[in-house]
Amino acid sequence: MSVTLTITKQKVATLTIERSEVHNAFDAHTIAQLIQQIEYANTLDIRALVLKGEGKHFSAGADLNWMKSMVSNTFEDNVADSMELARLMQVLFETKVPTLCLVQGAAFGGALGLIACCDIAVADEKAKFCLSEVKLGLIPAVISPYVINAIGERQARRYFQTAEVFFADKALALGLVHEVSDSPEDTLDTLLHAILQNGPEATKQAKQLICEVANKPIDNDLRQLTAERIAQIRVSDEGQEGLQAFFDKRKPSWQ
Repeated sequence: MSVTLTITKQKVATLTIERSEVHNAFDAHTIAQLIQQIEYANTLDIRALVLKGEGKHFSAGADLNWMKSMVSNTFEDNVADSMELARLMQVLFETKVPTLCLVQGAAFGGALGLIACCDIAVADEKAKFCLSEVKLGLIPAVISPYVINAIGERQARRYFQTAEVFFADKALALGLVHEVSDSPEDTLDTLLHAILQNGPEATKQAKQLICEVANKPIDNDLRQLTAERIAQIRVSDEGQEGLQAFFDKRKPSWQ
């Protein structure tokens, strides 16, 4: 197994890429395992999903030996293979619970897609990043929708074409990561603690709301949608429990 899944008593699932001998680069087998484990985690009663890389580095991106081996494959085979990576990005991006990423060491190429697909990214202050594809005569195609969503088109125009290495402070400024820390595990624990204080269903619904509202025109349809969303959750069991707990000056049941 090159990917492991663990779940705590607090219902936090952690996915760890365990290919440290190749700096956690991913090949077809690793991609398949990540998809399988994320989809399995999504069937469980979990509160959050954390993505990590074993050892000194988060991930070197796509395994170059694997990519080189595909040169003899047909165009159709290459498309099918790339669609599996696209599926990985999709299942991670669409995971219903909060997703968090812990980045240490190097995060190159496709690894930036994984980071961009997560809701929250925490980087070690010594982490370094690179959209390195053009150095190899390639392009960051499959990850591009998610990376552009994270850092914006203007910044993508620079880093997609220069393949510059940049560090955690720049990743923070670009919006690729949310926190830079000299103790990233502690920062991750603080964020998870904050998430676990909140209504489980409300947290999922808040995440879904972003997908429904972002980049939409503020018109009657959007106003109707948002009014319906708050009306639905206001009368839900969780919404009523949260409000009653506030008035009773007690912790809600999910804590």
